[in-house]
Amino acid sequence: MENVIETRGLTKRYGSFAALDDVGVTVRRGEVFGLVGDNGAGKSTLFKLLCGLAFPTIGEIRLFGEHSPRELERQRARIGCIIEQPGFYPHLSVERNLECCRIQKGVPGKNATDRMLEEVGLAYARDHTCKDLSMGMKQRLGLAMALIGEPEVLILDEPASGLDPSGIVEMRTLLQRLNREKGITVVLSSHHLAELEQMATVYAFLSHGRLLEQVGAEELRERCADRIEIAVSDAACYTVLLERELGCTTYQVLGDGTVSIANPRLDMEAYSGLASAHGLSILKLERRRLSLEQYYLDMKDKVDPWSWDAPEMGVA
Repeated sequence: MENVIETRGLTKRYGSFAALDDVGVTVRRGEVFGLVGDNGAGKSTLFKLLCGLAFPTIGEIRLFGEHSPRELERQRARIGCIIEQPGFYPHLSVERNLECCRIQKGVPGKNATDRMLEEVGLAYARDHTCKDLSMGMKQRLGLAMALIGEPEVLILDEPASGLDPSGIVEMRTLLQRLNREKGITVVLSSHHLAELEQMATVYAFLSHGRLLEQVGAEELRERCADRIEIAVSDAACYTVLLERELGCTTYQVLGDGTVSIANPRLDMEAYSGLASAHGLSILKLERRRLSLEQYYLDMKDKVDPWSWDAPEMGVA
């Protein structure tokens, strides 16, 4: 599968502060790539570098395999983006705003405007003045502007920001359809991590400008899968009993001696009863399934934030 975006050692400094520090990510054609991070993690900075709105201090960006400055500029014509809030002429209509965007991008044919309004479900509001639009309509118009010219990749910074629950579902459905039916690669950040879980096929986790991890959705689901964690007086004995009497092999012994059983087939009582029946004391017993949010928070907790210089001003 073709790599449409690659970064290697990507670093962006503002004075002594590193908004991004040695970041290397890979986005393949057809993926829905979810970028996860707190405010100030570097998400918007990464998107600005990819879209040519800022330039790296050091490091390399490759778009569709190309990396020279001249080729990067040419390849960016194949990318549509919304970075932070989309910009409109507030006193112009939806149609006029989109038409201005089409002309600025050099996209031929006025029918492109009509097609994009239909695509994002705004044809009915073509004559509405932009200052009077709801947040959901503004986000749809921003998406229409990003789609003008039929890009192969969409880069969207918080596309669900400010939307109500219905608007979030509508935006998700629209992006999934664009990805599925048109094969558009979608790269997006979101604070709605539960929503992101329903869309992304790959995740990258940023914190304080550093990449903590890039992981596929399927592998992440396995890591976050339903599990029972049980601590007993003799973990080695208990694992033998697990295999011999319950036929369970999907376990691991954690550093503190807790036995973590992934995708348990039986109720908790079966696992606690196994220990009790053989005279083992139960020190801890709980059932867990990690959300994307908890996975990210747990990963951050493993890293010492005091070893990094926190920004005085937030750089998203």
